[in-house]
Amino acid sequence: MSTQANVALVQEGYAAFGSGDMQTFLGLMTPDVVWEFHASTGLPWAGTFTGPDGVARFFAALLEQSEPEAFEPLQYVASDDRVVVLGRERFRVRATGRSWDCEWAHAFVVRDGKIAAFREYTDTAAMTQALAKG
Repeated sequence: MSTQANVALVQEGYAAFGSGDMQTFLGLMTPDVVWEFHASTGLPWAGTFTGPDGVARFFAALLEQSEPEAFEPLQYVASDDRVVVLGRERFRVRATGRSWDCEWAHAFVVRDGKIAAFREYTDTAAMTQALAKG
């Protein structure tokens, strides 16, 4: 696929996630997709998840604990099979009512017209603080 087609695929993924269409979103991934979100053990959605079912578990944990108030992909940078997206988000934690507001970078690898890998880089300390009770 061309670099432009890879960017369009990632944009399609954000659109599906934004509209709550998880079936379409997960359908854009390879059967062996590797989804990485590294953080402290204080974040229930931290870890490495494999396959669309693993990605679904990641989002189930994230959305069980929090709800998005704003989520904005702002810039796409791509080369060959790599797409990096810079953006920002604000989520409210259900249990505490606190929010985190941070910028992020999402790094995707595209293989054969599907998302094959993802890794997020963000302010996990802000998330941990918003989750903390007391």
